[in-house]
Amino acid sequence: MRKITLLAVAGIFTFNCFSQKTTINLWPDGEIPGAIDNNDYVEFSKNDNGWFRIGKVSVPTLDIYLPQNADSATMGILICPGGGYGRLAMDHEGEDVALWLNELGIAAFVLKYRLPSDEIMEDKKIAPLQDTQRAMRIIRENVRDYNVLPDKIGVMGFSAGGHLAATLTTQYDKKVYDNREDISARPDFSMLIYPVISMYDSLTHMGSRDALLGTNPDRELIFEYSNEQHVDSKTPPCFLVHSSDDNVVNPLNCIYMYEALLENKISVEMHIFEYGGHGYGMGEHRGGPAQWLDNLALWLKRQ
Repeated sequence: MRKITLLAVAGIFTFNCFSQKTTINLWPDGEIPGAIDNNDYVEFSKNDNGWFRIGKVSVPTLDIYLPQNADSATMGILICPGGGYGRLAMDHEGEDVALWLNELGIAAFVLKYRLPSDEIMEDKKIAPLQDTQRAMRIIRENVRDYNVLPDKIGVMGFSAGGHLAATLTTQYDKKVYDNREDISARPDFSMLIYPVISMYDSLTHMGSRDALLGTNPDRELIFEYSNEQHVDSKTPPCFLVHSSDDNVVNPLNCIYMYEALLENKISVEMHIFEYGGHGYGMGEHRGGPAQWLDNLALWLKRQ
């Protein structure tokens, strides 16, 4: 655990050294919206040079990490790992972050969402958002069980998971499945870490766009999934992180999102670091800027 971060935020949160993890299915059996049965489509996991990846997700789940011995109700944060909409980086952009949040006394929820695939989905471009809306609604519906404040539930995403989190942030009320309980999926705040924001050619990560929208999306579809175009007065406060030397996702993604938030008078904090590249998670791998966690902890306090 990073001592500098814990020292920097000492006294801000109630610290908890232990976490309790449980895993639940997002959807009742047989009720995954738009699903196509395909017995040949089998989930797999692999260790990729020390990085744990999951692919071919057909049954989405939510890993719930609750801090122990919390004195009172706390924030809850839904985490969307990245992986170019083709894999999920469930460790350094998922569980590691959840455990760090638990150390701050914050409840964390790591989403294993369905990755876009015509093999198992009637409409692959909406399936990840279906899962993310559903996860947010599950958290909000069960705030008493999770000891979470109902108006302090945020979303956090990395890379392509940042695009998914940004889509939830700007299109939380888009009807992508039948929300029978009429529960809001709007996050109360949003944290986008080296995110894909836009689907326009000059900004996007083409691998993520191809996976989500196909190789030749029309202009209307590109606009629909370019989140900087959908910021409005109801968009929640945002925290943005990127690195100038990111050669995978253009840091202008963050900058354009920042400008859209400013134009709509939405509270926003952005950190563009000189170095770090892409995919560094909490910053302790690949020489990433670990200090973004200190900045985030202070920002969360202000929320």
